[in-house]
Amino acid sequence: MIRRHVHVRGLVQGVYYRDTCRRLADETGVSGWVRNLHNGDVEAVFEGAPGDVQRLVGWASVGPGAAEVAECRAVAEDPEGDQDFRVLDDAPAA
Repeated sequence: MIRRHVHVRGLVQGVYYRDTCRRLADETGVSGWVRNLHNGDVEAVFEGAPGDVQRLVGWASVGPGAAEVAECRAVAEDPEGDQDFRVLDDAPAA
């Protein structure tokens, strides 16, 4: 099991980014979460088998068809044992 914390910048809100991410995570058996950030970015965590997590990280750098991803950063973290994939409420403003 591996875990990646992903931060995506660009035109990534209002383009079904979170819903598509959730659907792909469910299809691949990846757990974690995705949420919108107040500044227009999207943040996600993917946890699961290395190949499946890498597939989601690769998808995150492109997003759904209407997205325009300018930057996608993925940081390795220790797995936490997430059991499902969730769309979280938007992050509060800083």
